[in-house]
Amino acid sequence: METEGGAGAPAAAAADAPEGGTNATGTRTARVPKYYRLKRHLLEITQTMPPGTPVPPERTLAAEFDTSRTTVRQALQELVVEGRLERVQGKGTFVAKPKVAQALQLTSYTEDMRAQGLEPASQLLDIGYVTADDRLADLLDIRPGGRVLRIERLRLANGEPMAIETTHLSAKRFPALRRNLAKHTSLYTALAEVYGVHLAEAEETIETSLATPREAGLLGTDTGLPMLLLSRHSIDTTGEPVEWVRSVYRGDRYKFVARLQRPVP
Repeated sequence: METEGGAGAPAAAAADAPEGGTNATGTRTARVPKYYRLKRHLLEITQTMPPGTPVPPERTLAAEFDTSRTTVRQALQELVVEGRLERVQGKGTFVAKPKVAQALQLTSYTEDMRAQGLEPASQLLDIGYVTADDRLADLLDIRPGGRVLRIERLRLANGEPMAIETTHLSAKRFPALRRNLAKHTSLYTALAEVYGVHLAEAEETIETSLATPREAGLLGTDTGLPMLLLSRHSIDTTGEPVEWVRSVYRGDRYKFVARLQRPVP
């Protein structure tokens, strides 16, 4: 494999060249690990390749850069975590598509994806009733032990798994919602058209988590890959709580964007 800068030997030299020492100000600089230099070099190469371009196997890269497969594996794994590369089970590693950049706003998944020019789809994973514990009862303003409708869906964009979304709603407030959902592609549309409930605001928390084996299997990624964990508590126009949602998004395919303003004095 040839790089933009030349053949394999110069590439190997670039990856393995020692770094560290003393800079112009006399400050001691840290030595950069070999895997990180290789990662940086691979990033420079893959940035010029279109999405879907296959990356050479670990064995080939290790031989070309005169390093161990462990070093190559670590460099590739970090690029996968960062969303620069994509690993497809049983097929190999490929240059990844750009991340979906989603604005933080109170809209449905269907609206979000269509605004990005993507075709949304949902696969129902589980739907049923659960008993509210103290925390869930407080979030939905129902009594502890009350019935809660729990809806778990796999969210897709252009056929690609993007997120696992689990929604909780009061069964008493939304009778027959389970049946009505079959008639509407969007939960928010069903709430508005069937129950006259319109969302007004929500508190959303974003954290990170690591993909469990089940999540990784559903999302087509690796166990332990960083995920974006979103928790949304939505309120309607009357000030009543409507839903509590827990969503796990692929960290390698998704990013959120917020527009910030300075508060008025």
